[in-house]
Amino acid sequence: MSRSVLVTGGNRGLGLAIARELAAAGDKVAITHRSGEPPQELLDLGCLPVRCDITEPEQVEQAFKVVEDAHGKVEVLVANAGINRDQLLLRMSEEDFTSVLETNLTGTFRVVKRASKGMLRARSGRIVLISSVVGLLGSAGQVNYAASKSGLVGFGRSLARELGSRGITCNVVAPGFIETDMTRELTETQRDSIIERVPLARYGAPEEVAATVRFLASAEAAYITGAVIPVDGGLGMGH
Repeated sequence: MSRSVLVTGGNRGLGLAIARELAAAGDKVAITHRSGEPPQELLDLGCLPVRCDITEPEQVEQAFKVVEDAHGKVEVLVANAGINRDQLLLRMSEEDFTSVLETNLTGTFRVVKRASKGMLRARSGRIVLISSVVGLLGSAGQVNYAASKSGLVGFGRSLARELGSRGITCNVVAPGFIETDMTRELTETQRDSIIERVPLARYGAPEEVAATVRFLASAEAAYITGAVIPVDGGLGMGH
């Protein structure tokens, strides 16, 4: 059955892979993007691009109206949009800290709250939050990013308890080091150092994260909620 799916930050990286995976599975997929233009491959798959900055409540509301008019109430929400502004604590500005939390955590709150209205009426829904292994392990130079991604775990588990009786699941995916534009900017020395810490001794592929999201959004995962699923090659095991 084709469902109305919304993937925030779906025009590149993990969001793009997730949108591609769900569209290929037959869902009606909409994506939000803050800047730039969505890749042609998403348009060819029939995805609906919606320009939206999730730090702006009015834009979030307008984006949902566009999606609902085109595809109906959102039945599956993948909250993926996020930013990073890495810096050591003593050099990190207030704006560096608050802007990351505003996008990664507060922005997620906005889209989840808006999507849950329709899900509660339907007594059904799937919410998947994209966190990070950094939110579990911590990372020097990323106190803002780690705080935001760790916050998603408590946020998601609280939602699971709050919404579960209405047939709505909420789970968290915690990717490790995945081959994206962000990780390609690392030096060869940095990449080698990271791989040494990963038991599977490689970076992950965006498609591996996308497959996990697809499963959590599927009927087969109907009895899974409040889970934190690592897709990290074993990097964060035990956390």
